[in-house]
Amino acid sequence: MITRSIEAAPVMETIHGVDARGLYNSPELIVTVITLQPGERLKRHITPVNVAFFVLEGIGVVEIGEEKASISAGTLVESPRDVLHCWYNESDQQLRFMVIKAPRPKTKAIIVND
Repeated sequence: MITRSIEAAPVMETIHGVDARGLYNSPELIVTVITLQPGERLKRHITPVNVAFFVLEGIGVVEIGEEKASISAGTLVESPRDVLHCWYNESDQQLRFMVIKAPRPKTKAIIVND
């Protein structure tokens, strides 16, 4: 059995400059946990694979395509490949969510100017 904890996983260097920790990485699937402090956000970007987000803690605003919604802990959000998306922490509490990408992207995300 292999186990991993969020706290023990090292912070990865990403284009977003936030706390992102890799929990699982295979050709079929990547699982990352991102923590956004109050006022932090991701850069708006397009990912070449399908993405599922599962909010573990807090409340965040997710933008997918033309839609924006406030999402709370315990909620899963689907983001289809090649669609602009972003997360914002507009609250005064920490936001933590799991990012599940399948399959592992072969190319990098495309950053969209804000």
